[in-house]
Amino acid sequence: MTEDEVLNWRGHRIHVSDTGDGEPLLLVSGLGCDAAMWAPFIEEFAGRRIIRFDAPGTGRSTSPLVPVSIAALAELAATVLDQYDITSADVIGFSYGGAVAQQLAYDHPDRIRRLVLAATTCGLGSVPGSLQPIAAFANTLRFYSPAYFDRVVPTLYGGATSRDANAHANEIIKCPTSPSSSYGYAMQLLGAAGWTSLPFLDRIRHETLVINGDDDPLVPVANAQMLAQRIPRATLEIVEQAGHLFLWDDAANLAPRIGRFVNAPPRVN
Repeated sequence: MTEDEVLNWRGHRIHVSDTGDGEPLLLVSGLGCDAAMWAPFIEEFAGRRIIRFDAPGTGRSTSPLVPVSIAALAELAATVLDQYDITSADVIGFSYGGAVAQQLAYDHPDRIRRLVLAATTCGLGSVPGSLQPIAAFANTLRFYSPAYFDRVVPTLYGGATSRDANAHANEIIKCPTSPSSSYGYAMQLLGAAGWTSLPFLDRIRHETLVINGDDDPLVPVANAQMLAQRIPRATLEIVEQAGHLFLWDDAANLAPRIGRFVNAPPRVN
């Protein structure tokens, strides 16, 4: 089954993709990332039904006039599941999408079976990344200027993307299908202002995989350790020499590792 459609949500037109057959897997994208950017990763998930969406201000979805909060994006994720009559799904949240996934797990615990938090943080109270990469990350020029991208990428993402000019993730990030507008990107940034999951991490009761690269200049490993320590049923995996874009840098390795977690029989506690 392959289906792309537009969901009307709170005055926004949200582009949603539904591909494949099998048990549902909801993918929640990072800051400025559209649903199409998951393509290399989901190639490794044959036999799963993959649900993705463009958040307001990204991809083919409309840009909001005002910031959309993390809590609102969690409601959007639940609405996307409703759109396809999906009672619950495994959820993978990457980076900014990991914040949305944490909020979804807290607000709608019955909608999630297993939770994967990749290269993400608790928001306010997290350990900040390096200043130079964060400054470059806030600049949408990298989506539009290959020359600027090539100049900043060695320090921006870490891992194979920074070490190897031919890394697959380089081309995905350099040439996104529908690059985020500067205004839409700013609305996403502002939507996360003041958000934190620290007060409710210990109430996330799902089996959770917290996974992070040890060469991620944007999300230091200490953030993954913090999440794994506070989420009661969390397992921590640190990927050696992996950067922020490890799901794309090394999809052939990372997707099966995550697949073993989300496909495993439920643990008995």
